[in-house]
Amino acid sequence: MFWSSMGLGVRLIEQANVWQILLYRSMALATFLFVIITVRSGYKPVQTIRKAGFAGAIGGVSLVAAFAGGIYAIQSTSVANAMFLFASAPFLAALLGWIVLRESVRKATWAAMIIALVGIAIMVISGISVGRLAGNLSAILSALGFAVFTIALRWGKLEDMLPAVFMAGIFAIVIAASVCWIEGFSFTIPAKDVAIALSLGVFQVGLGLTVYTIGSKVVPAAELALLSMTEVLLGPFWVWLFLGETASLFTLAGGAVLMLAIAGNALSGLRHKPVPVI
Repeated sequence: MFWSSMGLGVRLIEQANVWQILLYRSMALATFLFVIITVRSGYKPVQTIRKAGFAGAIGGVSLVAAFAGGIYAIQSTSVANAMFLFASAPFLAALLGWIVLRESVRKATWAAMIIALVGIAIMVISGISVGRLAGNLSAILSALGFAVFTIALRWGKLEDMLPAVFMAGIFAIVIAASVCWIEGFSFTIPAKDVAIALSLGVFQVGLGLTVYTIGSKVVPAAELALLSMTEVLLGPFWVWLFLGETASLFTLAGGAVLMLAIAGNALSGLRHKPVPVI
């Protein structure tokens, strides 16, 4: 539910561009996560962040691309289109895990990936016809960034993602500030835009990742995939409820195919791995 607020938040921003939004959101994100990491580590945040090491740095850089691509996608295409394409991240992670880490991929997952590709193709092709190709490609880039982040965590055997996300916040501040300075974008934006961007950093990303991390300790991966689908479904709902934004028939059709693939893969995973008793 926290993650699903991104579309509505970005839609409510009046003037700020991608890099200005990313700058202020990352400032709030890094500050919030530093406090959370400090408390969870017994007031030893530096040692905890250093443990993330090179893998955490790689994951952090990939998240910057994911964050920037996500914001631009929502500004350039419909929220529904962007959210559905974001949902392809687990399949991209499975593919990268097979290529980079030599992780085995179940037959059911291969089948689900093929079905998901059909759904993605429907949305991207429809985006070309209405001039939203850049937004669709940015959403896919964002999903790829999250996939690389996931692979980096697996490669580094990092159980806690929060230090890597904190590093992403720091990297994003530096990169966004540099782009704003080079391109001549003002660091001063309307107070409303600042408030929304800061709120997204704390609640949408920071608090969302915190509760997800807590839940991931006891919930199986397959069930997590099913539960996280609420982000994709609620994101378009919020902008429809508050702003009246609707999705095209092609977006709904492609998104339905993609959601079917995700749900089918997750359900098949539940059959192979019993849910632990908590």
